[in-house]
Amino acid sequence: MVNADALPARKQLSHKVVTLLLVSLLAGLTAVGMTLYLSWQLEGGAAAINAAGSLRMQTYRLGYTLQLNRESPTPELAAQIDAERRQFADTLALLDHGDPARPLYLPGDPAVRERFRAIEARYARLLAAPPSTLKRAPAEMRVQMDHFVEQINALVLDIEQYNARRTMLLRGSQMLLIVLAVVGTVAQIYLMFLLVFRPLYRLSGGISRMAERDYSVRLPVETDDEFGELTRGFNRMADRVADAHGSLEARVQAKTAALNTRNRELALRNDIGAGLNAGLSAEAMCRDFLGKLMTWFDADGGSVRIVDPQSDAAHMVVYEGISDALAAAEHCLQPGDCLCGASLKDGVAVVHDFRKLPSAAAPYSCEREGFVQVSAFPVRARTRSTGQFNLHFRRSRDIGRSERALLEALGEQLGIALENLRLAAREREIAVYEERNLLAQGLHDSIAQGLSFLNLQVQMLNDSLRRGAMAEALDVVPLLKAGVQESYDDVRELLNNFRTRLAEGDLVSSMRATIERFRRQTGIAVDFDASGSGAPLPAEDQLQLLFVLQEALSNVRKHAYATAIRVRFANERDVTLEISDDGRGFDAAEVAARAEGHVGLKIMQERADRLSARLVVESDHGAVVRLTIPSEARRLDERTQERKGPHGDQGIAG
Repeated sequence: MVNADALPARKQLSHKVVTLLLVSLLAGLTAVGMTLYLSWQLEGGAAAINAAGSLRMQTYRLGYTLQLNRESPTPELAAQIDAERRQFADTLALLDHGDPARPLYLPGDPAVRERFRAIEARYARLLAAPPSTLKRAPAEMRVQMDHFVEQINALVLDIEQYNARRTMLLRGSQMLLIVLAVVGTVAQIYLMFLLVFRPLYRLSGGISRMAERDYSVRLPVETDDEFGELTRGFNRMADRVADAHGSLEARVQAKTAALNTRNRELALRNDIGAGLNAGLSAEAMCRDFLGKLMTWFDADGGSVRIVDPQSDAAHMVVYEGISDALAAAEHCLQPGDCLCGASLKDGVAVVHDFRKLPSAAAPYSCEREGFVQVSAFPVRARTRSTGQFNLHFRRSRDIGRSERALLEALGEQLGIALENLRLAAREREIAVYEERNLLAQGLHDSIAQGLSFLNLQVQMLNDSLRRGAMAEALDVVPLLKAGVQESYDDVRELLNNFRTRLAEGDLVSSMRATIERFRRQTGIAVDFDASGSGAPLPAEDQLQLLFVLQEALSNVRKHAYATAIRVRFANERDVTLEISDDGRGFDAAEVAARAEGHVGLKIMQERADRLSARLVVESDHGAVVRLTIPSEARRLDERTQERKGPHGDQGIAG
């Protein structure tokens, strides 16, 4: 950028242009002023010629009046003589002093002034004397007056010659003005070309050559003005462009190498991410992770450790490239042990070159293995450290900032994957626990009560046999047989129910299979109707819904003494399952008054809670079990209300 203020004033282009214009203006004004002055002199000289010429007429008229007054003096002639003398004197005074208003002035030439003084003196002697002193004869008077008029003619001639010289000067000035105008215009054009257009054309040519990729172009600096600064700036720009173009290939190669490295890093991330999401076990996942890292970083050995949250010790899960002895020695690493233990304690990434470390009393285990460099990077799940992975090198390996960031990010990926495995295992453990709890409740409601009845009958049988009451003993045997058969049926039903599996979207077929199996086992007629074309429920929700159906049918078999059952399933905006029978029903108050309630109803209520569904159990003539799963929007609304506090219909539990 050109900073005109940084240049001295005399070097600034604006200063030069203004100076040139001012000089041209001054020269023009001088020439015009000279011509105006000469024109004014010529105009004043012409008026002086007229005034001097009028003196000749005034001379003859005054001489004539004097001659008349000499021959016959009268007061009128005397007054006329005085008036003519005043007029003559006024004309002389006008010529002597001039009149700027007309303009009129007598030239200041010495010869003209001397002749004018002679005329004044001759006038004083010849015509200005009192009439009484004028005694000359008429002939002599006439001769004197002719000589006086000749003097006046000579004055007029001198003025005319003076004006002629001034006219020549005026014409010369005008010619000079024309010459100045032409020369000034040519000079201005040349100077403008020299100061403006030539540097501009030079810059334009340089830019054109630059546009044609001639990066060797440099312009000479011929001036110290703004164009000189522009030329220097152009040369600096050309130097930078030439340098940039010269190093363009190297920069492109560097950028390409950086992009290739970035692409390789992304490929590594994607490859490792695919392995972490492949559903492998923790050990297989860590082995796949370590193998890919060792290949990418050309490492000679490596290991992955997982932290035990109870003891904070890091246990080696997998290792490659290191001896079994080293793996056994460092299988369990405590925070603070060795170099890697210190990194594990601080939760930071470290890279150690054994050759650059202070000499220790005993070499490190990795150093004895022949490794010269070991690196340790934390495995994190969010902000919690869950382990560590190590890379061992038998030669020095520079791990830059970008590679460190990559390894730390991969450690976070591994940590999150391991944490997801742990959470999935925990979720499966909770699911198994809940199913075991439901199984225990089912066993308590069916088999435990049956076995309790059998135990009571065995005691009665034992008592009858001890007393020798064979009739009573024979009466107990059918009861024992019926109790054993009922317990057998309960166990078989539970085994069938908990072996139930279905695929997503196959709920209706599974319901038909369950109902058909129930019909074959019990001989009870079941009417099943499925309707609606709503979206299928998730597999977990379908399984829970099937368990509710199985539990309801089991309750009918054990308690209702029904001859017909009706099952209605509707998959509309809301999902509804309704099971009704024509059995004897039950007393809700009596069921509620029991110490543990009705286990079957309790199990159905728990499964309904898992589905965020409403369970309604009614008993009038027979029993009706109705389970309704509201639409997703309604379910979310009800869950929001549940977080605020108890509400509405909670269903029937007996």
